[in-house]
Amino acid sequence: MSIGGHHSPVAGKDEWLTPPHILAALGRFDLDPCAPIVRPWDTAGRHLTAIDNGLTKAWNGRVWCNPPYGGATAHWLRRLAHHPGGGIALIFARTETDCWVKEVWGKASAVLFLFGRLHFHHVDGTRAPANSGAPSALVAYGAQNAETLRTCGLPGAFVPLANITKETL
Repeated sequence: MSIGGHHSPVAGKDEWLTPPHILAALGRFDLDPCAPIVRPWDTAGRHLTAIDNGLTKAWNGRVWCNPPYGGATAHWLRRLAHHPGGGIALIFARTETDCWVKEVWGKASAVLFLFGRLHFHHVDGTRAPANSGAPSALVAYGAQNAETLRTCGLPGAFVPLANITKETL
């Protein structure tokens, strides 16, 4: 089963962990506002889960965001785009969607299109046997996060965007 199938009501769950090598390459984050309830490794210094409803809580510092995929993704990206501390999100690289047009192309500072398809992990830490079923991208908000994507060493195509302004520095 692909992650695309996993991210459906039929799968019965919506919590898939970011591969640890991705997090290691991006450095320390202050907050993960959509962290899994159960996780074998930390994704940030502070975690908010579905129980906390991270969209309604205060955000601080540099944010890591592997949001629930589907219709809710745009809400998380919109919040991240307006967060003064900036951050990085991991989303499917479906570049033609309304979410990408409104929340990435018009607001992000850079994108790293990852080569190959990721294997996400189950909440017990085991790697999913099937790949994600779609290409993934890391989306940076803020100049420092854009620089992190440029220099992180993850295999992919780095694309700087024209949305770096004084407000995002």
